[in-house]
Amino acid sequence: MVFSSLTFLFYYLPICVIIYLLLPRLFFKNLWLLTASLWFYFWGEFEYIGVLFLSIFINYIGGFLIEFGKNRKLFLYVTVAINLFILFYYKYLGFVICSIFSSENSITDNWQDIHLPLGISFFTFQGISYLVDLYRKEAGIEKNIFNLALYISMFPQLIAGPIVRYSTIATSLKSRVHSKEKFIHGISLFVIGLGFKVLLANNFALVADTIFDLSQFELSTSLAWLGLLSYTLQIYFDFNGYSVMAIGLGSIFGFKFPLNFNYPYISQSITEFWRRWHITLSTWFKDYLYIPLGGNRKGAFRTYLNLIVVFFLCGIWHGASWIFIFWGLYQGVFLILERLWLKDKLNAAYPFIRHIYTLFVILTGWLLFRSNDMSQFSSYFKTLFGFNASSSIDLLFSEFLTLKLIVLFLFALVLSTPITYKLFIKSDSEMKTLSSLTPNQYQLIVPLLWYILLMIILLLSVSSICNQTYNPFIYFRF
Repeated sequence: MVFSSLTFLFYYLPICVIIYLLLPRLFFKNLWLLTASLWFYFWGEFEYIGVLFLSIFINYIGGFLIEFGKNRKLFLYVTVAINLFILFYYKYLGFVICSIFSSENSITDNWQDIHLPLGISFFTFQGISYLVDLYRKEAGIEKNIFNLALYISMFPQLIAGPIVRYSTIATSLKSRVHSKEKFIHGISLFVIGLGFKVLLANNFALVADTIFDLSQFELSTSLAWLGLLSYTLQIYFDFNGYSVMAIGLGSIFGFKFPLNFNYPYISQSITEFWRRWHITLSTWFKDYLYIPLGGNRKGAFRTYLNLIVVFFLCGIWHGASWIFIFWGLYQGVFLILERLWLKDKLNAAYPFIRHIYTLFVILTGWLLFRSNDMSQFSSYFKTLFGFNASSSIDLLFSEFLTLKLIVLFLFALVLSTPITYKLFIKSDSEMKTLSSLTPNQYQLIVPLLWYILLMIILLLSVSSICNQTYNPFIYFRF
């Protein structure tokens, strides 16, 4: 079950929210939310829900050992290692064995089809967050196993993030405020995120996937650029859409989840890009890996080594394949280059030049991320610059570049920048100044217009879900 499905929108979510609101005490609200979250996971992974239960049990016991044991560091290492071993078994063991042995070897037959439980990377990282925050005394022990289970398995961020650190919501698990403002804010964010996912990401996905599936002999330079630009917008509005929906759902239930994307495509360096893209993942690696490894405190060589280690692991976190490893190392190399000398060169250049450089590195990275293997990446990259393009007349390009796609591109480009938000704030301020409406009338009409806009987005999203079968879920590898 995904957020952008009719089952979720018209059955699961309304029932979950209505019962939650009717329950009188926080204890019962948490218990219901836990039950609903486990059902949400059971719906999609009923055969592997035991892995989620195992993660909850290990981290619950590990918390007591770290809090009350004599050797806290040893217990931390052991429980973190168990978490990582479970993740390694389901996500990476088959990849490692198939990388060591040839595909013709019978050994690989037993390991290459190990099922990857949905969301295992997310709930494993959240479990480790609990253990480390407890060890650092940034949060207290959670003695109520139901509260810890709720933190690890809460359905809004269970399968697609954001990665919520335990210290961020530890207090909210025991005491939180529910208000009309939070509820309306949550609904608004959810509808906006749904629009990002359904109206933008899904349409870009259809174009990108179709073009990437073309053979070398069908792919022209113009089509290659169209496919790559479509994928660049697809992955942003898909990731960001799910994150915004999750943050909105959290607000409905009284939680405040952290921001996960902050207009990453306006970045003027790769360093800035990683401060804006998948923020909860990059900060998780920074706080739980990069800084413990020494960060930038032990000299230049160790700093660069730590960056490579972090982005190697960041790459493989996204999926068990060499492509993701190369993608992670690619990102790490540019971060090192910017620290070495490129940052000074960029600072001396015009903002436009910095932006073009950053977008080129990002686009090349997304091509690597999207490719099935290095052969496809190499062939596609050459086609982008006309070295490997089809010599036939580019008739397919006009079939893809429809008026609808052009309009979606324009909307996506505007929504990828803060310009919409700034214009809204500016126009709101000017309207208050110039409007002949009384303050009470203004406070009535402006929210009404906003709700009408949200209703239009919701109706268009639902209509799109009903009319199209293409609704890809890109988190299955995580």
